[in-house]
Amino acid sequence: MDFKNKIEIKNRKARFEYEILDKYMAGIVLTGTEIKAIRLGKASIAESFCEFKNHELYVINMTVQEYSHATYFNHNPKQERKLLLNRKELKKLEKEVTNSGNTIIPLKLFVNDRGLAKLDIALARGKKLHDKRETIKDRDNKRRLDAIKKQFG
Repeated sequence: MDFKNKIEIKNRKARFEYEILDKYMAGIVLTGTEIKAIRLGKASIAESFCEFKNHELYVINMTVQEYSHATYFNHNPKQERKLLLNRKELKKLEKEVTNSGNTIIPLKLFVNDRGLAKLDIALARGKKLHDKRETIKDRDNKRRLDAIKKQFG
């Protein structure tokens, strides 16, 4: 199967709210109607986060809208979904989260070339208010610089 329409659902707030420390790519355990809805782009990771339960990582609050052509076998849009990482990565992440108070957030949900849904997750630390102000200042300065370059270039 060749998927010409690339599905990429991003968490735009993540880089503003958090300082990214480390990135991982995880598979997701999904049902049939969930993957079909994701392939149609009917998903959101804006308010989601990841949490450990019994040494397994789950994505919480990820919304996958119900598949329109499904019958009574449809899925729950807000259910917890298990993430698939290798054991070494899971142990490292769990240690980082419990010891240093960091959090795990999803950055991007996408369908790879084999048709499997993957989730880019990141180990992150929450930004303080002054860090957010600095991010806004940097963004504004870059926008001004680009405008000046465009004007004279």
